[in-house]
Amino acid sequence: MEEPQRARSHTVTTTASSFAENFSTSSSSFAYDREFLRTLPGLLIVAEIILGLLVWTLIAGTEYFRVPAFGWVMFVAVFYWVLTVFFLIIYITMTYTRIPQVPWTTVGLCFNGSAFVLYLSAAVVDASSVSPEREGHNFNSWAASSFFAFLVTICYAGNTYFSFIAWRSRTIQ
Repeated sequence: MEEPQRARSHTVTTTASSFAENFSTSSSSFAYDREFLRTLPGLLIVAEIILGLLVWTLIAGTEYFRVPAFGWVMFVAVFYWVLTVFFLIIYITMTYTRIPQVPWTTVGLCFNGSAFVLYLSAAVVDASSVSPEREGHNFNSWAASSFFAFLVTICYAGNTYFSFIAWRSRTIQ
């Protein structure tokens, strides 16, 4: 009974060591896609990062906790800002080519689609919560964040369209 266990552990060790060898050799040099930032989806991602940063910093610089609706806007803005920076790094370093098991076109479509829908709801909540009577000294920041939230929503809608085109071309093949 001990022989099958040894053979099994030897197989696992070989598989683990071959995985470690393949992983270490494939990750020793990172590719860098300079052309990605010149494409329309790349420019939209950069715009999403810059405008999304404006959305949450304009709100975070105020006493937003007095208006509960701004908690939702902050959650959406910060959550998708962090994930968009993450995806930008993945696209620039071409990490998606090193992990072919992940259906990147589907992931991109789901990410951009959910970002569009949730950012649209956050932009509407942001705009409907802005009133000069509520907090006079915060009005300009909140109004500006609402404007930028709608711009970010448009950027995510554009990237959702491009993600859908890429996804549809992958599923047709």
